[in-house]
Amino acid sequence: MMALKTREPLVLVLSMVIGGLVGEWARLDERLERSGEWLKRRLGSSNDRFAEGALTAFLLFCMGSMTILGALEEGLGGSPELLITKAIMDGFSSIALSAALGIGVLFSVVPLLLYQGGLTLLASWLEPWLTEAIMAELTAVGGLMLIGMGINILEIKKMKVLNLIPGLLVAVLLTALAGYFGWGS
Repeated sequence: MMALKTREPLVLVLSMVIGGLVGEWARLDERLERSGEWLKRRLGSSNDRFAEGALTAFLLFCMGSMTILGALEEGLGGSPELLITKAIMDGFSSIALSAALGIGVLFSVVPLLLYQGGLTLLASWLEPWLTEAIMAELTAVGGLMLIGMGINILEIKKMKVLNLIPGLLVAVLLTALAGYFGWGS
């Protein structure tokens, strides 16, 4: 449903493609995987799925519209209710993920804090430029990323979803350009 909120399908597709290319170039997935493996060795964990648990939890907790919209809402001076609701839902999800993937899920909190806190701070600085169209495209791109996460969790196919994260920034930029030049609807 989140992906269907797009107002400009071309922006959605270009955001995913360009974001994926940037993420592949920057090797985001590989770097986070290596960081998870390093942390696993440092802690002496024997869990084979430690890094996968940390990465899966981070992506699941960060890609949803509640993360993006909640952080932006709070950054724009609104109520933190959405983030509180999200935190409760994430707490229950983390119990299920931990049972399946192990303690690595716990360590997703560090990048989650940086990501969500960064979005909140960024929203407070960018308030004048965050339009409904930008929020719709952010939600749509995040929704497609969640589909990729579902495919990973169900082990249908291994997708490097983390490499798609730059697509969120691309969606903002393309939507802003489209609005500036009067393209699209």
